[in-house]
Amino acid sequence: MRESPLHGAGLGLRRELIPDLKARIPDAIDFFELAPENWLEMGGAWRKSLRHIAERRPIVAHGLSLNLGGPAPLDEVFLQRVKRFLDEYRIGLFTEHLSWCGDDGHLYDLLPIPFTGDAVRHVADRIRRTQDILERRIAIENASYYVAPAIAEMSEIAFINAVLTEADCDLHLDVNNVYVNSVNHAFEPRAFIDSMPAERIVYLHMAGHYREADDLIIDTHGAPVIDPVWDLLESTYARIGTPPTLLERDFNLPPLSELMLEVTRIRQMQAQPCEARHVA
Repeated sequence: MRESPLHGAGLGLRRELIPDLKARIPDAIDFFELAPENWLEMGGAWRKSLRHIAERRPIVAHGLSLNLGGPAPLDEVFLQRVKRFLDEYRIGLFTEHLSWCGDDGHLYDLLPIPFTGDAVRHVADRIRRTQDILERRIAIENASYYVAPAIAEMSEIAFINAVLTEADCDLHLDVNNVYVNSVNHAFEPRAFIDSMPAERIVYLHMAGHYREADDLIIDTHGAPVIDPVWDLLESTYARIGTPPTLLERDFNLPPLSELMLEVTRIRQMQAQPCEARHVA
């Protein structure tokens, strides 16, 4: 696990939560995460609210539209805007999905990248350029997907590791995405995480999902985290330590007090002595 000034448990910053958070930020929340695309053009009261929160807790930026795996040219004008935003709010960590989401326009979905050598080089070039423009290391997130890429010269594990090495970037490990993919594509999730380079892991995500069928899970971020994903987080901590870990909840948003039960559970797990953690 790479050392980071960020620590503890975080919560996704949603506008519905702003009134409660302006009144009081719970002590259990160590940081917040936001999608810069949703805040770049925000002014007025929303901008003041964001500044109020950023003065009290660190912020992580998790991008939605950089399209690292896509065929269209990298949007460097957008990246310059993102850099100014990161600088303004003193945001040290920017992460993006290892996926593609558009060509001439945005598809508003995150699609898997073919697991090929050409794709490794294509994505790594774009990551390196992104890091140059942002003047920061970035972390890429393992994505959930429902149909395996039609072209595959290597496994997903080999593909992720190759991109990390070629681009010299960090890994944003989404524990729920590993679980979702393990059900949808029939693999062992702990073995998958064991195959990720611990020294590059700087950040974790936890989230809920929707089970469509026994062999199909949809990654919705719209439900509480289930026990098997909590178990997977525990085994991840036992193997790599306790990187900063975010609770994602994007839909069916409950009251802040209910979300805090899960944020607090993350913190409690992080505080456990290493020898108390169960490794299957």
